[in-house]
Amino acid sequence: MIENTEISAEQVALLEDRARFVRLETIRLIEIAKVGHYSSVFSCAEIFASLYYDVMTISGDPAWAERDRFLMGKGHAAVGLFPILADKGYFPTEWLDTYTRLGSPLGDHPDMRKVPGVDFSSGSIGHALSNGIGMALGGRMQKQDFDVFVMLGDGEMQEGQVWEAALSAASHKLSNVIAIVDRNGFQLDGAVDEVLAVEPLDEKWRAFGWDVHVVDGHDVVALTSLLRKVKADKARDKPCCIIAKTLKGKGIDYMETEPGWHLGYLSPEDGEKARQTILNTKITGEV
Repeated sequence: MIENTEISAEQVALLEDRARFVRLETIRLIEIAKVGHYSSVFSCAEIFASLYYDVMTISGDPAWAERDRFLMGKGHAAVGLFPILADKGYFPTEWLDTYTRLGSPLGDHPDMRKVPGVDFSSGSIGHALSNGIGMALGGRMQKQDFDVFVMLGDGEMQEGQVWEAALSAASHKLSNVIAIVDRNGFQLDGAVDEVLAVEPLDEKWRAFGWDVHVVDGHDVVALTSLLRKVKADKARDKPCCIIAKTLKGKGIDYMETEPGWHLGYLSPEDGEKARQTILNTKITGEV
């Protein structure tokens, strides 16, 4: 566990590199599938990098009982998670080349029965937080000391089960549950607050008994410092929700302004242009 919230220049460079790696691999894998969720991954690339390369307590063994758990409500972003799991050595990197192909363990959504390192089979929106609470309660009963991180889409805030789970976590004082809302503003059908308004999110989570923080989800220093602080806070007696303000499609300008990229495909030529943009553009905060 890292209790120091000061992020070194070397660590910042690593986190930025790993977020870039997530975006580049997402483009490559979707070229195999011929359709995929670019923009949903690009909004949470820095969150993935911060968790897996800095904050979470994990090892080379995905079955280690004391490891931190990660559940992803927005399971359609799995294409950005799989490269990290391979990079961590949880399964052979060659598996990535089979993404979505017949017989491959790597599908459009994560399957915990097939993919080492996946803690929850997600895809049906709204269930991840409930399962994370079950894991936290199970860990408490077995006297295990691990944290449960649950990443939720902001459109997922429209699901009633999320709020039932939020009440349960607060009631049980599950201080080791940390929810991260990827607040990118869009869902499949358009702008979240035009489909079904969810604001004020911070006030709602506080009213449900959670400790709440708001952060720029693309600022790796602010994001990682906050996550380190939250993880190290053993005096907190309630679960924590981090609302990460992000841009859907962050890094590719036309994806940031066109919600239709929730699901799409870049031609090889456009894919190469996107790769060059990602390689030559520094992703910064200030959403």
